[in-house]
Amino acid sequence: MSVIVDTFIAPPCPEKIEILYQDEHLLLINKPSGLLSLSGKNPWNIDSVHHRLVQLFPDCTLVHRLDFGTSGLMVIARNKGINASLCQQFSQRTVTKVYSALLCGHLENNEGIIDAAIAKDPAQFPLMTICSRQGKPARSRYRVVERFYHAQTQLALTRVQLIPETGRTHQLRIHCQLIGHPILGCDLYGGRLMPGTELTPRLMLHASELHFVHPVSETAIDAHNASPF
Repeated sequence: MSVIVDTFIAPPCPEKIEILYQDEHLLLINKPSGLLSLSGKNPWNIDSVHHRLVQLFPDCTLVHRLDFGTSGLMVIARNKGINASLCQQFSQRTVTKVYSALLCGHLENNEGIIDAAIAKDPAQFPLMTICSRQGKPARSRYRVVERFYHAQTQLALTRVQLIPETGRTHQLRIHCQLIGHPILGCDLYGGRLMPGTELTPRLMLHASELHFVHPVSETAIDAHNASPF
């Protein structure tokens, strides 16, 4: 049995969490890129979304997570009952998440579906791998917004909307790599390999929309947060 050792130490994140909405039941926040969602086991990785928010909202808990480099919308439960209700919506896949991303190269098709199972790759932690035999089902949709060339590097890029229909670890990042167009700035899945990508300041992936039902008022919540890139 392989022993997984996590040697990652997150650099300091000076950006603040933006609270976009709050009531007595939940919070909607804009997570900055470069901030962990949850504190790691390594004491150097104590800073996180949860660590910061629990100082202000002692009973708050995470309902879902965003990768370290991903920015954007997160919903935070302010008590265990709300957490359970929101988690149920996520597990039943009634929550719609939409991401904005910049992909390397120009996609041929204007929209499409990526259906490929994902499994852990213990030999290359924290990487995931595409595996039809041992992987869990994973399905993502994409829609092209624009194709353009970077002004300075002339790198061909495609701005897309990504809609994950499942919620596997690194799903959007590995699915984009699979179709030959990794997310710009993605150090794990090919987004820094093409000439001109080396100095990309961050992972170009942003959670721009979140649609769910408020667990108490039962009203539809349609949250939007514009991409910073």
